[in-house]
Amino acid sequence: MKDMLDEIISYKKIEVADKKQLIPIKQLERIIEQDPKEHHSLKEALQCSNSGIISEFKRKSPSKGWINQEADAVSITTGYEKNGATALSVLTDSKFFGGILNDLREVRKSVSIPIMRKEFIIDEYQIYEASSVGADAILLIAACITKDESRHFTKLAHSLKMDVLLELHDEKEIDYISDSNLLIGINNRNLGTFVTDVEKSFKMINLLPREAVLVSESGISSPQLVKDLREAGYKGFLIGENFMKTANPGDSLGTFISQIKSL
Repeated sequence: MKDMLDEIISYKKIEVADKKQLIPIKQLERIIEQDPKEHHSLKEALQCSNSGIISEFKRKSPSKGWINQEADAVSITTGYEKNGATALSVLTDSKFFGGILNDLREVRKSVSIPIMRKEFIIDEYQIYEASSVGADAILLIAACITKDESRHFTKLAHSLKMDVLLELHDEKEIDYISDSNLLIGINNRNLGTFVTDVEKSFKMINLLPREAVLVSESGISSPQLVKDLREAGYKGFLIGENFMKTANPGDSLGTFISQIKSL
């Protein structure tokens, strides 16, 4: 099977190079300086939350195709907030996930909970971009970058008042974790094949630092599973497709949270 992650990274290198020609980093830095944003801490929100659900906005995925092609970012994310989301994840990749950077910019104007830019970050340019549109956090995927890049990108994001969710996929990536990584996610989806195995979160929990806030990502579709993952030590649960495929994602989230509380 073709490795999807390799394809995505190859495309990102071209995409970022093109963006740098249109809007240089210096211009992004000026935007950030001229419009300082209020920081909403993803880490603190997860620590204080009873549900810990990071509700994701995405229109499609490489494995499933279009999930909700006409979805409006603002209406769905405000519905998520109204129905109890702890935080939001907004996909900004266009080619593979149907998102645009402006989705996050518009969502930031409409909600007061933390927003994470979910993107395949391979260059510091994308971190400045995230800050310029109001992101409170970024996702760093270990499989996309080197350990040195992970540390450099984390430091840069923190300097721009953004949290970093460091995403791991297997035991070989444990050494990406540094003292600066206070949020660590386990993605249950293999980004090469896009096959999902939720047991990944349970298998890796004992390898992760207990002082960090831990997040389980992908393939979470039942309230009982959230309960089990919380008991195992996870504080956050990134859920997108389970809600986005329904007629009203916000209401679906509300029902899901009610079911968690009843367990």
